[in-house]
Amino acid sequence: MGRMGKNLAVKRVRVVVVGRVQGVFFRSTCATLARRRGLTGFVRNLPDGRVEAVFEGIDDDVDALVAWCAVGPDHSRVDRVEVSAEEVRGERDFRVTD
Repeated sequence: MGRMGKNLAVKRVRVVVVGRVQGVFFRSTCATLARRRGLTGFVRNLPDGRVEAVFEGIDDDVDALVAWCAVGPDHSRVDRVEVSAEEVRGERDFRVTD
């Protein structure tokens, strides 16, 4: 454990969120929360109605965003969250894409 009890190891995960997650400010809320925690990666809508996000950063911060994805913003309905580990890429920002 590092400063203030945080695990300072870095990881990257890909998350696919299934449910009513488009048109409910999922991407913008996700991006705001990710940037607040200093994460990099992206969030985007998929053509089939799901949302895909990639979070890279300190373990605890990544885990917090994955946990948020299971709840989502107001007016969303999350049915399932699929999470898979990826190789860390060292991206510089967090972006919202189509």
